[in-house]
Amino acid sequence: MPLDSIAEILASCSERNLAFWQVVLEADVEERQVSAEASFEKMRATWRAMLDSAESYDGGLRSVSGLSGGDGELMLRYAAGGSALGGGYISEVIATALCVGESNACMRKIVAAPTAGACGVLPAVLVPLYRRGEREEDILRALYTAAGIGAVINSRASISGAAGGCQAEIGSASAMAAGALAQLRGGGPEQTANALAMALKNLMGLICDPVAGLVEVPCVKRNVIGAVNAVSCADMALAGITSRIPADEVIDCMGIVGERLPREFRETARGGLAATPTGRAAWKQLK
Repeated sequence: MPLDSIAEILASCSERNLAFWQVVLEADVEERQVSAEASFEKMRATWRAMLDSAESYDGGLRSVSGLSGGDGELMLRYAAGGSALGGGYISEVIATALCVGESNACMRKIVAAPTAGACGVLPAVLVPLYRRGEREEDILRALYTAAGIGAVINSRASISGAAGGCQAEIGSASAMAAGALAQLRGGGPEQTANALAMALKNLMGLICDPVAGLVEVPCVKRNVIGAVNAVSCADMALAGITSRIPADEVIDCMGIVGERLPREFRETARGGLAATPTGRAAWKQLK
């Protein structure tokens, strides 16, 4: 089945007694004409590349522009001190989001999920759980769920900052991560849908305003808010809290909002933070 509706995925889950990830796996097998085993091995390779993007972080690296690098190292040290306000897991989520986002800015290998600019969100929520003993097979299943959510968003709206603002990149990544987390922690398909809907709603309207036209400021730190938002929405869904607006309608709304965003707020570096005095000065310095 084409992955263009969360409601249709939920219906398939209900009618055939399948998990969300199983419907997505079937779609991948059908679309690419491969075996389930081959699909799983490709997802395993993707996961291990994602894991490596976090574990190979080098806090001594700086981006060519000099705008990024070192913040992940600062957060790792702070988290290790045990005094972080959000506690162990959340502080690791923040640190991982920064590390992977900075690695992207420093031209290291990352996994676009769904884009390079949002590459830190999914590993930020999954890698700390893996380090705490979450099974790789369960992580892979969660990634199928994330992939299915991303496919639906791409079909119904956009995952491109140039087309729909940062809500389409960090917002989509956050929705993918929230749904993946809800499933990973024992939630059913409906809870997965509620988690992703709440996550995307929370970041609705977020503009794309890269300073100097680079995927660094404010992009790296927005990976943090996408990841922490995903955790909070997964927890709400697992608690039984629901989204009053169904997931497909939230996605459609995000697409409409993106189309109506002024051009200045869609990756042109002509509005938002990019247009501040400091943002303009950075642009001139790098020319």
